[in-house]
Amino acid sequence: MKDAVVIGAGLAGLTAALRLARAGKSVTLVTKGPGGLHLSQGTVDILGYAPDRVAAPLEAVGSLPAEHPHASVGAEAVGGAVSWLAAELGPDLLVGDPARNVNLPTAVGSIRPTALAQPSMMAGEVTGGKTFSVVGIKQIKDFPADLIAGNLARSTAPDGGALTARSAWIDLPARKGEADPTPLTYARAMDDEAFAATFAKAVAAVAGKADVVALPAVLGAKRLDVWRQVAELIGTDVCEIPMPPPSVPGIRLYDALLAKVRDAGVRFVQGSRITGFESDGDTVTSVTLAAAGGPRPLTARSFVFAPGGFESGAVDVDSKGGITEPVFGLPLTASDATPLIQSVYWGPHPLFEVGVRTDAAGRPTDAGGAVVHPNLYVAGGLIAGAERWREKSGDGVAVATAVRAADQITGGSR
Repeated sequence: MKDAVVIGAGLAGLTAALRLARAGKSVTLVTKGPGGLHLSQGTVDILGYAPDRVAAPLEAVGSLPAEHPHASVGAEAVGGAVSWLAAELGPDLLVGDPARNVNLPTAVGSIRPTALAQPSMMAGEVTGGKTFSVVGIKQIKDFPADLIAGNLARSTAPDGGALTARSAWIDLPARKGEADPTPLTYARAMDDEAFAATFAKAVAAVAGKADVVALPAVLGAKRLDVWRQVAELIGTDVCEIPMPPPSVPGIRLYDALLAKVRDAGVRFVQGSRITGFESDGDTVTSVTLAAAGGPRPLTARSFVFAPGGFESGAVDVDSKGGITEPVFGLPLTASDATPLIQSVYWGPHPLFEVGVRTDAAGRPTDAGGAVVHPNLYVAGGLIAGAERWREKSGDGVAVATAVRAADQITGGSR
């Protein structure tokens, strides 16, 4: 029997599995797919808005409602969890300070706050007086260099200063004859030093003078020093700007975390979903894996449930507006979606705050605060109380609640 089964391979599931394995626990990680990191920015947002732009995310945790996951975990524990993950991944993948947000340009030229980012992004920190040269690749459709530069030039930096930005384009196929390449196609091509050098030469020819050259996030899939090579050849700082999925920075984080999980001895089962569970009284004894040969039980002493939220199908809304959690049937903070769907697109959307209540240990509770299953822990987007996309808090919630769950199982040992 395993010490723990972790369900879900997004940021929360991978973090929980790695933390448990580092503490010497035997772990099975099971997932129906690769998780949400492929859709992410490849950064770790702790808290970007509350509701105004946040400069010091850990300080701002103190202003959050008591039902917010960050408030339940606590600012010190949130910071410690994120710092632990950054140390595990190392400075080639994540840099920054959990106590301070940096402001980075987006693929539409807006400015977003985040706590930890990949080193290839950090030169793009938006500060007053900075000049950007935004260079697009004609073959990549989701990096509108003209729009990005135009919006940056119209924007005021968070410190109140003005920005200058111009756009330019290069024509450089990653593979001959490919009509619609993805960012991942270019990232894999950049793993070849010769192609990266050709790319840098083309960028240098059009970039002009600027403090930083902003590029689509395609600077290597496996080789993490491509951005340094390109910057040296251009003779100017460069920054990557993440694009719509498939997210190359997100894939880098996923690949690195999964490799660490496997190296730590975690059994990884992908491609099958968990459909139910068995229990002895309130204690979960096994979860049911929908395997090719038929349903199969996975037994363990403890379970970490990190399936994501609405976006991953971990919470269902039926045709009549009924909201349910389909695997364990856990009590949710609301059962009817109808009054929670708002007509204002940019306003708060309380539907997306619906989820599972937890106690201070991360175990699911009912409306009265009673623990539903004493050996089941919830982590990540399924936990109620945060509108993660609007707040820019989802990564911090995932990491902090995953570490909390793992530490509760191990008694805090690592």
